[in-house]
Amino acid sequence: MFKFANPEYLYLLALVPVLVVLHIVSNIRRHRKMTEYGDEELLSRLMPDVSSVRPNIRFWLLFSAYTLCCFLLARPQFGSKQETVTRRGIETVIALDISNSMLADDVAPNRLEKSKRIISNLVDQFKDDKVGLIVFAGDAFVQLPITNDFISAKVFLNTISPGLITRQGTDIKQAIELASRSFTPNEGVGKAIIVITDGENHEGGAVEAAQAAAEKGYMVYVLGVGLPSGSPIPGDRKGEFRKDKDGNVVVTRLNEEMCRNIAAAGKGVYFYVDNSNAAEKALRKEMDKLAKADIETTVYTEYDEQFAIIAWMILIVLLVEILVCDSRNPRLKKFNLFKTDVER
Repeated sequence: MFKFANPEYLYLLALVPVLVVLHIVSNIRRHRKMTEYGDEELLSRLMPDVSSVRPNIRFWLLFSAYTLCCFLLARPQFGSKQETVTRRGIETVIALDISNSMLADDVAPNRLEKSKRIISNLVDQFKDDKVGLIVFAGDAFVQLPITNDFISAKVFLNTISPGLITRQGTDIKQAIELASRSFTPNEGVGKAIIVITDGENHEGGAVEAAQAAAEKGYMVYVLGVGLPSGSPIPGDRKGEFRKDKDGNVVVTRLNEEMCRNIAAAGKGVYFYVDNSNAAEKALRKEMDKLAKADIETTVYTEYDEQFAIIAWMILIVLLVEILVCDSRNPRLKKFNLFKTDVER
């Protein structure tokens, strides 16, 4: 695809026909003045060093240079450009629990929204790092592949809700295994898995999955959201709570013991999330300890600048124009340079 970045400069091309007309008028006037003095052929013999062709050549060269300059200022762009940028950072995959129990409001405004705010603040602090996002409940899937596009990360984060996964539960094992497969092959880079959950209805196998991730060099951090004493889950209608099949209000409790065990197996740290930002600060300090290494990132730009080609063309045209004199150069006569049949 071709475009001009600054198309307004193309209006300068409006002077092109004006320049051509002025040049033609100038030649006509010069021809008339020559005929007033006498026969053109005779005057040409009397002035052997004067060329009638070279001024025209110089004009068209300068005319071409001006036209090319107009296109140069308009910045022609074509196709796409791919660059490999080296950055120094870490890789982080965040696994967020989006089961219905995360709607409990024992942490303001509720567990899920508090978790999303923590992730958003964490992403804001990333610079040369990479981040990926996984959501899970009874199933787990990649919401955002690992990337350094933090704007997209926050956009995807805002779209997260329990409705993304219909199967309820808290399959932390599947989330950790999926996170372990989401990192890049880069070696020597600190890689962390952050699990944010209340641990409700834990389906087992998470400790073993965390241990397997640690053996691969991935640190597993766990953020426990909610109160151990429990809180009811809001229902579909305002003021109502979810009930079990017997009509009893469902109370969801933070399973801190399970969270600690997962973090210990993953050689990470467990953080309790309350209404303050203490857990967020503590997590940031721990992640700062991870080894940072050069990460190669492929960056695509929509259009590739093509001005260099035109700039070289202008330079060549101007160099040729400099070599062309208004009068015949005696030193070049033996080479018959810049002569036409009229000049000979």
